Amino acid sequence: MMRIFIALLCCVCLTQAYNVFSRHENFEDIVWFVNKINTTWGAQHNFDPEHYTPSDLRVLCGTKIGKKFLPIKYHELTATEIPDTFDARKQWPNCPSISKIRDQGSCGSCWAFGAVEAMSDRYCIASNGKIEVDISSEDLLTCCGFDCGDGCDGGYPEGAWKYWVDYGLVSGGLYGDDSSCQPYEVPPCEHHIEGKRPKCSEGGSTPRCDRKCEGNTTISYNNDKHYGASSYGIGSEVSQIQKEIMTHGPVEGAFTVYADFPTYKSGVYQHVTGSVLGGHAIKILGWGVEKGTPYWLVANSWNSDWGQNGFFKILRGRDECGIESSVVAGKPQIKK
Repeated sequence: MMRIFIALLCCVCLTQAYNVFSRHENFEDIVWFVNKINTTWGAQHNFDPEHYTPSDLRVLCGTKIGKKFLPIKYHELTATEIPDTFDARKQWPNCPSISKIRDQGSCGSCWAFGAVEAMSDRYCIASNGKIEVDISSEDLLTCCGFDCGDGCDGGYPEGAWKYWVDYGLVSGGLYGDDSSCQPYEVPPCEHHIEGKRPKCSEGGSTPRCDRKCEGNTTISYNNDKHYGASSYGIGSEVSQIQKEIMTHGPVEGAFTVYADFPTYKSGVYQHVTGSVLGGHAIKILGWGVEKGTPYWLVANSWNSDWGQNGFFKILRGRDECGIESSVVAGKPQIKK
Protein backbone atom coordinates (compact mmCIF):
# COMPACT_ATOMS: atom_id res chain seq x y z
CA MET A 1 0.00 0.00 0.00
CA MET A 2 2.86 2.39 0.77
CA ARG A 3 4.29 1.94 -2.71
CA ILE A 4 0.94 2.66 -4.28
CA PHE A 5 0.60 5.80 -2.19
CA ILE A 6 4.07 7.07 -3.14
CA ALA A 7 3.43 6.38 -6.81
CA LEU A 8 0.25 8.46 -6.68
CA LEU A 9 2.27 11.44 -5.50
CA CYS A 10 4.36 11.43 -8.66
CA CYS A 11 3.36 13.70 -11.54
CA VAL A 12 3.09 10.80 -13.96
CA CYS A 13 3.73 7.09 -13.84
CA LEU A 14 7.46 6.65 -14.52
CA THR A 15 8.73 3.31 -15.65
CA GLN A 16 12.05 3.25 -13.81
CA ALA A 17 11.79 2.04 -10.24
CA TYR A 18 14.32 4.58 -8.97
CA ASN A 19 12.14 7.45 -10.18
CA VAL A 20 9.33 6.47 -7.83
CA PHE A 21 11.16 5.28 -4.75
CA SER A 22 14.36 7.37 -4.56
CA ARG A 23 13.98 10.45 -2.39
CA HIS A 24 16.84 12.86 -1.81
CA GLU A 25 16.19 15.93 0.29
CA ASN A 26 19.37 17.98 0.02
CA PHE A 27 20.89 19.54 -3.06
CA GLU A 28 24.24 17.75 -2.86
CA ASP A 29 22.57 14.33 -2.93
CA ILE A 30 20.16 15.39 -5.66
CA VAL A 31 22.86 16.70 -7.99
CA TRP A 32 24.92 13.56 -7.46
CA PHE A 33 21.95 11.26 -8.07
CA VAL A 34 20.60 13.00 -11.18
CA ASN A 35 24.00 13.05 -12.87
CA LYS A 36 24.72 9.45 -11.88
CA ILE A 37 21.61 7.88 -13.41
CA ASN A 38 22.18 9.44 -16.84
CA THR A 39 18.63 10.66 -17.35
CA THR A 40 17.52 13.20 -19.98
CA TRP A 41 18.91 16.21 -18.08
CA GLY A 42 21.91 17.37 -16.10
CA ALA A 43 22.00 18.94 -12.65
CA GLN A 44 24.24 21.49 -10.95
CA HIS A 45 24.38 23.50 -7.72
CA ASN A 46 22.18 26.43 -8.72
CA PHE A 47 21.41 27.10 -5.06
CA ASP A 48 24.18 27.20 -2.48
CA PRO A 49 23.80 23.96 -0.45
CA GLU A 50 25.31 25.71 2.58
CA HIS A 51 22.68 28.45 2.40
CA TYR A 52 19.64 26.60 1.06
CA THR A 53 17.83 23.34 1.47
CA PRO A 54 15.04 22.40 -0.97
CA SER A 55 12.41 23.31 1.64
CA ASP A 56 13.80 26.88 1.73
CA LEU A 57 12.63 27.30 -1.86
CA ARG A 58 8.99 26.51 -1.23
CA VAL A 59 8.24 30.24 -1.16
CA LEU A 60 9.36 30.56 -4.79
CA CYS A 61 6.73 28.00 -5.79
CA GLY A 62 3.83 30.37 -5.31
CA THR A 63 1.21 28.96 -7.64
CA LYS A 64 -2.02 27.52 -6.32
CA ILE A 65 -2.87 24.71 -8.74
CA GLY A 66 -6.34 23.32 -9.22
CA LYS A 67 -8.70 26.31 -9.20
CA LYS A 68 -10.21 26.49 -12.71
CA PHE A 69 -13.04 28.74 -13.78
CA LEU A 70 -12.10 30.15 -17.20
CA PRO A 71 -13.78 28.70 -20.31
CA ILE A 72 -11.72 26.19 -22.30
CA LYS A 73 -10.78 27.19 -25.81
CA TYR A 74 -10.40 24.52 -28.50
CA HIS A 75 -8.70 24.88 -31.87
CA GLU A 76 -9.63 23.05 -35.02
CA LEU A 77 -6.57 21.21 -36.24
CA THR A 78 -5.32 19.53 -39.38
CA ALA A 79 -2.94 16.61 -39.25
CA THR A 80 0.03 18.41 -40.80
CA GLU A 81 -0.06 21.95 -39.41
CA ILE A 82 1.98 21.44 -36.21
CA PRO A 83 5.75 21.67 -36.88
CA ASP A 84 8.26 19.43 -35.10
CA THR A 85 9.95 22.45 -33.54
CA PHE A 86 8.79 25.95 -32.72
CA ASP A 87 10.43 28.87 -30.91
CA ALA A 88 8.41 32.05 -30.43
CA ARG A 89 11.64 34.07 -30.22
CA LYS A 90 12.46 33.10 -33.79
CA GLN A 91 8.88 33.28 -35.05
CA TRP A 92 8.45 36.88 -33.85
CA PRO A 93 11.99 38.36 -33.73
CA ASN A 94 10.60 41.92 -33.64
CA CYS A 95 9.12 41.25 -30.18
CA PRO A 96 12.00 41.52 -27.67
CA SER A 97 9.82 40.75 -24.64
CA ILE A 98 9.67 37.08 -25.68
CA SER A 99 13.39 36.68 -24.92
CA LYS A 100 13.36 38.52 -21.58
CA ILE A 101 13.94 36.70 -18.30
CA ARG A 102 12.52 38.41 -15.23
CA ASP A 103 13.40 37.92 -11.55
CA GLN A 104 10.64 37.41 -8.98
CA GLY A 105 13.11 37.91 -6.11
CA SER A 106 12.13 36.76 -2.61
CA CYS A 107 8.43 36.51 -3.38
CA GLY A 108 6.13 33.71 -4.48
CA SER A 109 4.89 35.81 -7.40
CA CYS A 110 5.53 33.34 -10.21
CA TRP A 111 1.77 33.21 -10.91
CA ALA A 112 1.89 36.92 -11.77
CA PHE A 113 5.15 36.75 -13.70
CA GLY A 114 4.07 33.91 -15.97
CA ALA A 115 0.93 35.88 -16.80
CA VAL A 116 2.40 39.33 -17.50
CA GLU A 117 5.27 37.90 -19.52
CA ALA A 118 2.89 36.14 -21.89
CA MET A 119 0.57 39.17 -21.98
CA SER A 120 3.47 41.43 -22.96
CA ASP A 121 4.43 39.09 -25.78
CA ARG A 122 0.87 38.93 -27.04
CA TYR A 123 0.48 42.69 -27.32
CA CYS A 124 3.54 42.81 -29.57
CA ILE A 125 2.46 39.80 -31.64
CA ALA A 126 -1.15 40.94 -32.09
CA SER A 127 -0.03 44.43 -33.13
CA ASN A 128 2.65 43.17 -35.56
CA GLY A 129 5.37 44.72 -33.43
CA LYS A 130 3.73 48.14 -33.06
CA ILE A 131 3.04 47.74 -29.33
CA GLU A 132 6.05 46.91 -27.17
CA VAL A 133 5.06 47.05 -23.52
CA ASP A 134 6.18 45.24 -20.40
CA ILE A 135 3.00 44.55 -18.44
CA SER A 136 3.48 45.19 -14.73
CA SER A 137 3.88 42.21 -12.44
CA GLU A 138 3.78 44.72 -9.57
CA ASP A 139 0.31 45.99 -10.49
CA LEU A 140 -1.04 42.46 -10.80
CA LEU A 141 0.68 41.11 -7.68
CA THR A 142 -0.37 43.89 -5.35
CA CYS A 143 -3.81 44.95 -6.61
CA CYS A 144 -5.59 41.82 -7.80
CA GLY A 145 -6.41 40.79 -4.26
CA PHE A 146 -8.45 37.78 -3.17
CA ASP A 147 -9.46 36.77 -6.71
CA CYS A 148 -5.81 36.10 -7.49
CA GLY A 149 -4.85 34.55 -4.17
CA ASP A 150 -2.38 35.76 -1.57
CA GLY A 151 0.21 37.88 -3.35
CA CYS A 152 3.74 36.79 -2.43
CA ASP A 153 2.27 33.78 -0.64
CA GLY A 154 0.90 32.40 -3.89
CA GLY A 155 -1.82 32.98 -6.44
CA TYR A 156 -4.00 31.61 -9.24
CA PRO A 157 -2.93 32.05 -12.88
CA GLU A 158 -6.56 31.98 -14.03
CA GLY A 159 -7.36 34.83 -11.65
CA ALA A 160 -4.49 36.85 -13.13
CA TRP A 161 -5.84 36.58 -16.68
CA LYS A 162 -9.39 37.38 -15.62
CA TYR A 163 -8.19 40.45 -13.72
CA TRP A 164 -6.40 41.65 -16.87
CA VAL A 165 -9.68 41.54 -18.80
CA ASP A 166 -11.81 43.08 -16.04
CA TYR A 167 -9.51 45.80 -14.68
CA GLY A 168 -6.49 46.11 -16.97
CA LEU A 169 -2.82 46.35 -16.02
CA VAL A 170 -0.33 49.19 -16.35
CA SER A 171 3.20 49.05 -17.74
CA GLY A 172 5.98 47.90 -15.47
CA GLY A 173 9.39 46.41 -16.07
CA LEU A 174 12.12 45.07 -13.85
CA TYR A 175 13.15 46.50 -10.49
CA GLY A 176 14.43 50.06 -10.92
CA ASP A 177 12.91 50.58 -14.39
CA ASP A 178 11.89 54.25 -14.18
CA SER A 179 10.57 54.33 -17.76
CA SER A 180 7.42 52.39 -16.85
CA CYS A 181 4.46 53.13 -14.57
CA GLN A 182 4.89 50.40 -11.95
CA PRO A 183 8.21 48.53 -12.06
CA TYR A 184 8.61 45.49 -9.82
CA GLU A 185 9.24 46.64 -6.25
CA VAL A 186 10.86 43.46 -4.89
CA PRO A 187 14.61 43.75 -5.56
CA PRO A 188 16.48 41.02 -7.45
CA CYS A 189 18.61 38.74 -5.33
CA GLU A 190 21.14 35.96 -5.76
CA HIS A 191 19.50 32.58 -5.32
CA HIS A 192 22.56 30.97 -6.84
CA ILE A 193 26.10 30.12 -5.80
CA GLU A 194 27.84 32.69 -7.99
CA GLY A 195 26.54 36.11 -8.93
CA LYS A 196 26.71 39.85 -8.36
CA ARG A 197 23.33 40.23 -6.67
CA PRO A 198 22.89 40.22 -2.86
CA LYS A 199 21.87 36.93 -1.27
CA CYS A 200 18.15 36.33 -1.11
CA SER A 201 16.16 36.36 2.10
CA GLU A 202 13.28 34.16 1.05
CA GLY A 203 9.76 34.88 2.20
CA GLY A 204 9.26 38.57 1.44
CA SER A 205 5.91 40.22 2.16
CA THR A 206 3.55 41.48 -0.54
CA PRO A 207 4.03 45.18 -1.37
CA ARG A 208 1.08 47.52 -0.90
CA CYS A 209 -1.31 48.21 -3.77
CA ASP A 210 -0.78 51.81 -4.94
CA ARG A 211 -2.92 52.82 -7.89
CA LYS A 212 -0.46 55.40 -9.13
CA CYS A 213 2.73 55.38 -11.18
CA GLU A 214 5.82 54.84 -9.04
CA GLY A 215 8.44 54.64 -11.79
CA ASN A 216 7.76 57.25 -14.43
CA THR A 217 5.54 59.59 -12.45
CA THR A 218 4.63 61.61 -15.54
CA ILE A 219 2.45 58.69 -16.67
CA SER A 220 -1.20 58.58 -15.59
CA TYR A 221 -2.04 55.27 -13.91
CA ASN A 222 -5.57 55.16 -15.32
CA ASN A 223 -4.50 56.18 -18.83
CA ASP A 224 -1.73 53.58 -18.85
CA LYS A 225 -4.09 50.63 -18.38
CA HIS A 226 -3.77 47.80 -20.91
CA TYR A 227 -6.74 45.43 -21.11
CA GLY A 228 -7.32 41.92 -22.25
CA ALA A 229 -10.12 41.24 -24.72
CA SER A 230 -10.57 37.67 -23.48
CA SER A 231 -9.07 35.05 -21.17
CA TYR A 232 -9.39 31.28 -21.34
CA GLY A 233 -7.90 27.93 -20.48
CA ILE A 234 -6.33 25.62 -23.04
CA GLY A 235 -7.15 21.92 -23.26
CA SER A 236 -4.44 19.59 -22.01
CA GLU A 237 -3.93 18.00 -25.44
CA VAL A 238 -0.42 18.76 -26.69
CA SER A 239 -1.65 19.84 -30.12
CA GLN A 240 -4.10 22.32 -28.59
CA ILE A 241 -1.33 24.00 -26.59
CA GLN A 242 0.93 24.04 -29.64
CA LYS A 243 -1.74 25.57 -31.87
CA GLU A 244 -2.43 28.30 -29.31
CA ILE A 245 1.26 29.22 -29.04
CA MET A 246 1.95 29.26 -32.78
CA THR A 247 -1.22 31.27 -33.45
CA HIS A 248 -1.29 33.85 -30.66
CA GLY A 249 2.03 33.58 -28.81
CA PRO A 250 3.42 32.25 -25.52
CA VAL A 251 1.09 30.97 -22.80
CA GLU A 252 1.23 30.67 -19.03
CA GLY A 253 1.57 27.18 -17.62
CA ALA A 254 1.87 25.73 -14.13
CA PHE A 255 3.36 22.53 -12.77
CA THR A 256 4.30 20.76 -9.56
CA VAL A 257 7.88 21.42 -8.50
CA TYR A 258 9.90 18.66 -6.88
CA ALA A 259 13.17 19.11 -5.02
CA ASP A 260 15.24 18.08 -8.04
CA PHE A 261 13.93 20.84 -10.35
CA PRO A 262 15.90 23.74 -8.77
CA THR A 263 19.14 21.90 -9.69
CA TYR A 264 18.33 21.90 -13.44
CA LYS A 265 21.29 22.76 -15.67
CA SER A 266 20.55 21.47 -19.18
CA GLY A 267 18.66 18.87 -21.18
CA VAL A 268 15.00 17.90 -20.89
CA TYR A 269 13.78 17.93 -17.30
CA GLN A 270 11.63 15.16 -15.88
CA HIS A 271 11.16 14.42 -12.21
CA VAL A 272 13.45 11.72 -10.83
CA THR A 273 13.88 12.38 -7.11
CA GLY A 274 12.87 14.61 -4.21
CA SER A 275 9.60 15.57 -2.55
CA VAL A 276 7.03 18.19 -3.57
CA LEU A 277 7.96 21.85 -2.97
CA GLY A 278 4.81 23.40 -4.40
CA GLY A 279 3.25 24.77 -7.57
CA HIS A 280 5.12 27.01 -9.98
CA ALA A 281 3.96 29.14 -12.92
CA ILE A 282 6.06 29.86 -15.99
CA LYS A 283 5.82 30.96 -19.64
CA ILE A 284 5.78 28.30 -22.38
CA LEU A 285 7.12 29.66 -25.66
CA GLY A 286 7.86 26.68 -27.86
CA TRP A 287 8.72 23.02 -28.25
CA GLY A 288 11.11 20.62 -29.93
CA VAL A 289 12.96 17.32 -29.63
CA GLU A 290 16.37 16.82 -28.03
CA LYS A 291 18.18 13.51 -28.47
CA GLY A 292 14.87 11.81 -29.18
CA THR A 293 13.07 13.36 -26.19
CA PRO A 294 10.18 15.77 -26.90
CA TYR A 295 10.14 18.93 -24.80
CA TRP A 296 8.42 22.21 -24.05
CA LEU A 297 10.62 25.32 -24.17
CA VAL A 298 9.96 27.39 -21.05
CA ALA A 299 11.00 30.73 -19.53
CA ASN A 300 11.47 30.77 -15.75
CA SER A 301 11.51 33.83 -13.44
CA TRP A 302 14.52 32.98 -11.26
CA ASN A 303 16.83 35.39 -13.16
CA SER A 304 19.12 34.62 -16.08
CA ASP A 305 21.79 32.85 -13.99
CA TRP A 306 19.54 29.83 -13.46
CA GLY A 307 19.24 26.92 -15.90
CA GLN A 308 19.96 27.75 -19.54
CA ASN A 309 20.21 31.54 -19.20
CA GLY A 310 16.88 31.52 -17.38
CA PHE A 311 15.16 29.03 -19.70
CA PHE A 312 14.57 25.30 -19.36
CA LYS A 313 13.11 22.35 -21.23
CA ILE A 314 10.61 19.91 -19.75
CA LEU A 315 9.28 16.61 -21.05
CA ARG A 316 6.39 17.06 -23.48
CA GLY A 317 3.50 14.70 -24.11
CA ARG A 318 3.17 12.94 -20.73
CA ASP A 319 1.79 15.83 -18.69
CA GLU A 320 5.07 15.84 -16.77
CA CYS A 321 4.38 17.26 -13.32
CA GLY A 322 1.07 18.57 -14.67
CA ILE A 323 2.70 20.93 -17.19
CA GLU A 324 -0.05 20.34 -19.77
CA SER A 325 -3.01 20.49 -17.39
CA SER A 326 -2.98 24.12 -16.29
CA VAL A 327 -2.33 26.24 -19.37
CA VAL A 328 -4.06 29.62 -19.61
CA ALA A 329 -3.94 32.52 -22.04
CA GLY A 330 -5.97 35.34 -23.53
CA LYS A 331 -6.13 37.90 -26.30
CA PRO A 332 -5.08 41.51 -25.77
CA GLN A 333 -7.35 44.46 -26.46
CA ILE A 334 -5.65 46.43 -29.22
CA LYS A 335 -6.69 50.06 -29.49
CA LYS A 336 -7.29 51.22 -33.06
